[in-house]
Amino acid sequence: MSAAEFGRIDRRVVACRRCPELRAYCAQIALEKRRSYRDSTYWGKPVPAFGDPQARVALVGLAPGAHGSNRTGRMFTGDASGEWLFRALYRAGFASGPDASGRDDGLTLRDAIITAAIRCAPPKNKPTPRQIASCEPFLDAEFAALRRLRVVVGLGAIGTRAATDALRRAAYTFERIVPFGHGAESVALGPRERRVILVSSYHPSRQNTNTGKLTQGMLDAIFARARAHLEDADAHGQDG
Repeated sequence: MSAAEFGRIDRRVVACRRCPELRAYCAQIALEKRRSYRDSTYWGKPVPAFGDPQARVALVGLAPGAHGSNRTGRMFTGDASGEWLFRALYRAGFASGPDASGRDDGLTLRDAIITAAIRCAPPKNKPTPRQIASCEPFLDAEFAALRRLRVVVGLGAIGTRAATDALRRAAYTFERIVPFGHGAESVALGPRERRVILVSSYHPSRQNTNTGKLTQGMLDAIFARARAHLEDADAHGQDG
């Protein structure tokens, strides 16, 4: 995936108006703001993917947070979920630093890209099936452009389902598919015998991290597995 190709997809995402109700909701949130962010200028538009155009690891989340990505304009940036995620990515060597505050913070990803099932913040973090379907072309375009893709990490049940469906639409056949669960791994075989591992993870939302359903060690283990799968692909000469 070239930077130019990445940019074309990003521009399509940001310009999207397929779900007027979500555009109106995001604009309303950007206008009203949360008191703690009253001095911030909210992004308030669909949020594009973020990461390395040559990534072999793709993370697929649920959607932008109303006061996180909808505020900062970057996936998983500006809320508690992102704090957990970027710390784990940094420890695994996929991020240049552990902290993400905004699009101009200098953070970069290495061999990883973060995207989502839908690109606008939905009310109560509950997108409808129609809204998810409206965003499918963007995820399809990203998967098609990530020609070195080897590992997909599904963050939460909706992110995992979106990734599974996108792989199937890209003509991947699942040799092994495992029901969603933290650490579950499915195996898909695509065009030209390309092999992709789909790893499921609990979403790093407050609902999971505050209750102990997801610990930092559990999240670290997901990216340790992603790293191990890349090393295995390297050992077998499967680099693109």
